Amino acid sequence: MSRYILETLWIMKMIKQTLVIIAALSAPAFADPAVVQNVKISNSGGTYTFDVTISHTDMGWDDYADIWRIKDMNGNVLGERPLAHPHVNEQPFTRSLSGIRISDDVDTVVIEAHDTVTGWSPNAKTVKLR
Repeated sequence: MSRYILETLWIMKMIKQTLVIIAALSAPAFADPAVVQNVKISNSGGTYTFDVTISHTDMGWDDYADIWRIKDMNGNVLGERPLAHPHVNEQPFTRSLSGIRISDDVDTVVIEAHDTVTGWSPNAKTVKLR
């Protein structure tokens, strides 16, 4: 093969390797999704309070668990609890949401956590209300 072809093949190989490295370093797949570890529910006259424990490897403002939500089994959002700051030194952590009205025909809900890098976690927790 000619020198020109060999140099071109070498350059193409180096570009491919560089692109693979860039893709690997920039992919959010290496970030850990938030995990709903525990849910405690209390009911007072049809109004619910949810105490939700979440774990996440919060790294600071660029990567932290920033919200969790309650959904019924049809996907309707019943309530959301924003998390105002990273919990780098407090893991896992528990936050509450009160005043959630849920109709009597709903007996199961799903709690989902979200973080700023991976989005809504696949690690949701399904819980019975009664």
